[in-house]
Order: sequence, then structure tokens, then C-alpha cells
Amino acid sequence: VYAIEEHRFPPLTRLFWREAEPRFDSLGMLVADLESPPPRAELAPAPEAIDLAVLKRLAEDPAIAQTVRGRGAVHRFWEACSLPDFRQHGADTHARFVARLWQDLRQGYLGPDYVAGSIAQLDNPSGDIDTLQGRISAIRSWSYIAQRQDWVLAKEEMAARARAVETRLSDALHARLTERFVNRRTTVLMRKLGADAALLPVRMETDGQVLVDDEPIGHLEGFRFIVDPLTRHADRKLLLAAAERHLGELLAQRGDALVAAAIADDNALVLEDGALCWGDAAVARLGKGRDLLSPKLLLDPALSSLPPAVHRKVADALEDWLQRRSEKPLGPLRAVATASVDLAAGAQLRALLLHLVEAGGTLPRQGSGLDQLTPQQRDRMKQLGIRIGSLDLFVPQSLKPAAMSLWAEFARAWGLKLPQPPARMPVTVTTSGPLPGYRQLGAQALRVDMADKLLHAAHRVRVAARSRFALDPAMALSMGLTTASYARLLRESGFRTAPPRALGKGAYGPPAPPMWSWRPRRQDQREKAPPPVATPKGAFAALADLVRG
Repeated sequence: VYAIEEHRFPPLTRLFWREAEPRFDSLGMLVADLESPPPRAELAPAPEAIDLAVLKRLAEDPAIAQTVRGRGAVHRFWEACSLPDFRQHGADTHARFVARLWQDLRQGYLGPDYVAGSIAQLDNPSGDIDTLQGRISAIRSWSYIAQRQDWVLAKEEMAARARAVETRLSDALHARLTERFVNRRTTVLMRKLGADAALLPVRMETDGQVLVDDEPIGHLEGFRFIVDPLTRHADRKLLLAAAERHLGELLAQRGDALVAAAIADDNALVLEDGALCWGDAAVARLGKGRDLLSPKLLLDPALSSLPPAVHRKVADALEDWLQRRSEKPLGPLRAVATASVDLAAGAQLRALLLHLVEAGGTLPRQGSGLDQLTPQQRDRMKQLGIRIGSLDLFVPQSLKPAAMSLWAEFARAWGLKLPQPPARMPVTVTTSGPLPGYRQLGAQALRVDMADKLLHAAHRVRVAARSRFALDPAMALSMGLTTASYARLLRESGFRTAPPRALGKGAYGPPAPPMWSWRPRRQDQREKAPPPVATPKGAFAALADLVRG
């Protein structure tokens, strides 16, 4: 202390020295200059540094030495050998690393895949303290290399990657050191838990973090307690014992908050991928119920830790929320489902209604059995809000986004495999497969109510024309359909087109539009035609004719 305060130190009589401006004519001349003796008696030769040791080892390798020709190459090679040995592995190991770098540097730049791969290989925050320290030393070498614009092409990107990896490794090392040397949390719990665990102050932050005496021991994800992942295995039981003393009260408070949110706000919960979520945590899942539109609500197993009274309140509140949320969107479809079990409706109508519910409120008219229904049954369909279109049967209310989304969630819970409907239910979508509520028209799909609107407009033109007629595609184009998709829709409905006549010789003007006509599809005619009566043949048929005669 006295020496520092008085600045009294023994004088320096000699200083280490090495040539600061060596010549780069050849490797031999560079080594000779770096090993040359000092020019003055007050200077002493410096101990062999790591850069000179690496230079001499690589210069002795003929395969490497023959690649270093000319002043520029010798200077660049010396810069590679001067790379600091952050890993402190010695001259031999560092020389091998520099030799690998030189394979690329003598050609110009380090390969981008080599640099990126080497950095990514070190991006691993697992392991003990020694392992992390080794990775940090290695990534610092790459941080140094990435700063050399004449070595690395994507300098900014690679430097940013190296910095990010070094930050993650440093954070992981800090956590390991904290576990070993600064684990105040365990000390606090060991001191207080043994005396009277009930008196430990336990509280929960707004973000779900659980604190014991202001020391974090874990956090709640929904109703599931997760122990702090940085906790050592030996401390895990201790933390769980401290938390379980008070988690019942904390979970009950959270259960009451869930009940209040489910009752007060329909938007407090979200139904997505079969899970009913409150915030970021799933509190229940949809299961197979008595029918497709009445799924069973299965509470998350984590809620079993709630007190029985709170558990019942949560279950009732979630059931009530689901009923309220689906009452308006699925009301028309539920009315159809109720009619499908009414014996008075008749077997044909009940089967059609059941298929309509299973399809989400839209069903192709062809093959639906509509032609087998009586006029009274068709009137019953109209009373249920089912629209009989040119190509499809559909419930208009079921084509709204909320109704289609809920039906899809319920159908998947029932076990039906179907694609996810679009979030907004736009008029036209591009898809490679069938979608609920849409009619597939090649690469495009058109919502069935809009398809029916186009076909009704075409039929109005047909009735007014009474012969071949032209159709204006403006409405279809405004819906996003291509002319090819529009033509396909018309053909599926029985419209036929004839190519326009070519302009006569010497005539000018726009080409004539295609002319359309309509006739029922042959398959529809076959469906409506009476079945053919087979003519009996053979000996028994002849005998029957004799008897009738």
C-alpha cells in the first residue's frame, strides 16, 4: 500500500523489443527480422510470442510455404498468423486453426458457409462452466475474424451473428456461476422453511411469477406451476415444498379471476385448434359430445389442483361461455340438426338434413336426394332457412366467419378431418382442395351463396332471351373469378357455349361474344327419368305369356 501511495517501485533497467517493421519479401526474411537481436544494450530480445511460433511452424510445412509467394501473400499470411489465440490452447493447436483459415484466405475470402457454420456450431448454451468458457473463447476468435473486411464478405451479418452467440453464451455462463456461488434463494429458504413454512411470505406477480420472500421460485402457466429452470436439482424439492404451502390459495384466486372473466367478457377466452385458452394458457379442450354441435368440454388436468368448489364454478362458467358464444352463430344450424331427428320429417328429409349439418351447412345438390322429397318436405326446408340453389343447398347464416369457424372446431372435436376454413370467408379463394362453404372451380373456389347469385343472374338473362344469349362476366370478375372459372361454373349448371362466328373477310371490329344456351344436365335427366323395366326372356317368360293369354 505504501509503495502504491508513494509511487515507489524499483526502476526498469531493460525493455523487451521486437522488430516492429519487418520485411515481407519472403517467409525466411520475415522470420529473420522478427528474430533479429535488439540494436541497443538497454533492450532485451522478447520471448517468442504465439504469432511468431505459429509463423515458424507453418513456414516449415512445404505444402503451406509454397502457397506464400510475393510480398502481398507474405503480408497477408503474417496477418493470419497474428490472429490472437483467445482459446489459449497453445501454438500447435492455434497453428492448425490458422492453417485452415489460410486455405481460404490465400484464394481471397473465407467461405461464407465455413464462417456461418463455425459460428452456429458454437451457439449452444448448455454445458458446465468450463465448457461454456471454452465456447466463449472460441466465439471471440470468430468475432475478431468477422471484423476483418478483407477476410469476410458479409462482414456486418457475420459480426452480428458472432455477437449474438457470445451474448447467449455469456448469459448462460452467468447463470451457471450464479447457481454455484450466488444462490441466495436456497439460503433464504433453508433458513426460514425449517422454522415455520406457513409464515413464509409467498406472493404472485401480475405476470404469474411466484416469489417466496422476494426470491423467484417459479411461475404459473395458467394453472400449472413451473419450477424455475435455473434451479439446481437438489433444490427442486425444497422449492416445491415452499410453493405447495401457498399454491392452493393462489390457484383459487386465479380460478375466481377466470370465472369472472368468462362471465363478464365473451372475448376474454379464445377457442383455437380445439383448445379453450385464457391468455396464453389452455384451460379446456373440446371433446366428442352427444352430437356434432354439442361438444363436451374437457377441463385441463392442471385445474384438478383447484379446490372442489372453485373447480365446479370454473366448469360451469366455461360451459356457459361456450353456450353463449355458439348460440347465435350456430343457431340456424342447430335448428337443422334438431329437425334431422324429428320422425315426422320423413327418412329422406332427415338424411338430407343430417348430411347438411355434417357438411357445415352447405351440400352439393347433386346426389343429395333432393329430387326424392315431397313438396311438403321442401317447404319444411325453406322454413328451416335452407336455400335451394342451382348447384348447392346451403344455410346462409352458416357461411359467416364466426359460424364456419365454430362448426369447424366442433367437427374436429367430433373426429371429422377437414381443412381449416378461411378466417374472413372471402367471396373467392385460391386453393388446391375443397373448402367448407365453397364450390371448387379449378384453381379457384367461390362461396356457394355467391355462386348461386351468379347462376340466378344467368338464368334471368336466359329466360328473357328465349334462345342463344350472351352473358356479361362483369359481376363474376368483380368477385375475383377468372373467365375460365366463371365458364366452369356455368357449365356445371347446365349452360353450354358455342364459339363466336369469325368476322367476315374485310370486316373489322371487336370479336363477337360467345353465345350461351342451357339444357338440364344429362345426369339430372337420368335421375328424374323412371327406371327402365327389364323385359323377361327365356322359357319361363314364354310360359308366363301363355298363362296371361
